[in-house]
Amino acid sequence: MEFGLGEDWVRNWSAAASERAERTMQMAEEVAGLSVSARSAGVVVTVTASGAVTDLRLTDAVRGWPVDRLAADILTTMRRAQAELAGRVAEIAARTVGPDSETARTIVRSYQARFPSPDEGAAFRPGDGGRWPGGGRAR
Repeated sequence: MEFGLGEDWVRNWSAAASERAERTMQMAEEVAGLSVSARSAGVVVTVTASGAVTDLRLTDAVRGWPVDRLAADILTTMRRAQAELAGRVAEIAARTVGPDSETARTIVRSYQARFPSPDEGAAFRPGDGGRWPGGGRAR
């Protein structure tokens, strides 16, 4: 009889592992398709899950802006879009693998570390050697 109980345990364990793997794959697919946009007074930037810029739109509001201001606004808006990724990934992870999953926590921490939220009101300063206020480097 004990042998049958062991088989049941292995079968249940295997089914649970398969279900976790399916949910992890679903999360990976959703994250891979993620796209986030941020906007400012004159700029809209869209980034992928990797943080790469896929779209940059400038409105008429930027006409006449000094190029340093335009560059700073583009980079600041890009950083805001990238920083939003962690929250969106957290939502996907919570829905697919569960908010208490170690996988979810690890992935969200990775996004938070790679794309920290820029200081509120702080802007990238092109003349500062590519540094953000607080010492971080621009990506």
